[in-house]
Amino acid sequence: MTEETPTATPSNPYGDLAARGPYGTNPGHALITLVEPHPGHEYAYNRWYEDDHYYAGAMAMPWIFAGRRWVATRELRELRQPEESAVARPVTGGCYLSVYWITAGRYEDHMRWTVAINKRLNRDGRVHRARTHVFTAFQDHEATIYRDGAAGPRDRHALDHPYRGLVLQVIDADGPEERAALLEWLRARLLPKRLAGPAKGTGLVAVFRPTPLPLDRMSYVPQVAGVDTRLTLLWFLEEDPRERWEQAFGGIDEEIAASGLGRMELLAPFVPTVPGTDRYVDELR
Repeated sequence: MTEETPTATPSNPYGDLAARGPYGTNPGHALITLVEPHPGHEYAYNRWYEDDHYYAGAMAMPWIFAGRRWVATRELRELRQPEESAVARPVTGGCYLSVYWITAGRYEDHMRWTVAINKRLNRDGRVHRARTHVFTAFQDHEATIYRDGAAGPRDRHALDHPYRGLVLQVIDADGPEERAALLEWLRARLLPKRLAGPAKGTGLVAVFRPTPLPLDRMSYVPQVAGVDTRLTLLWFLEEDPRERWEQAFGGIDEEIAASGLGRMELLAPFVPTVPGTDRYVDELR
């Protein structure tokens, strides 16, 4: 009588992947995407993104652990600066902003999945075509500056905490070395001063730098500009950005220019969407 050889348990890739690699809770990377629905398609775009794409095209993916959508009504877009922007042409382009946190050290793993799933969504007809990507980039986290030091929500909480507004700011330096100096100046001087004074309604500012999109990205998403020279700032506001807009952000472009380290290419306020509703859609045009 021969002894049977034990049968090996089949390997499951989900179990294998979960057992190795980083799995911290810090937002080491972000997807920041500013999109303009084509005129006449605002409701259809909002419903597609709310009901399907936010989940199937983002939150269901590995290593995205937080997300939130933001909207800029016509009134909010009229506050944008500068009038001639290297980011948004025209500067009022881009009604909806989506932001997602990605686990530190998992960018490449996430990128392989997101390219594959978006190809599948396209094949299955689950992509809304009547839209333009104004500013879409995966970004690496560089710094977070807090108004209240160790107190208050951390950056990992920022997309879940009920902040009433968000300001997207994009600053360009002349080169990589200048960007490093710009980052240090922002972190040590400008941002702490603003948070303690005119922008005290801001809980935190998260600073990122863009990374190039993969060559096999979707063709309708343009390659990222300013990979070596650009910084992206997200200001999380405890107040509606319209309440003290000029007081909080007035003259910030001049202050950046006076530093000699960079130039502001976009300052754009948003309020959070109300998930599952078409709130604000009738205020876009």
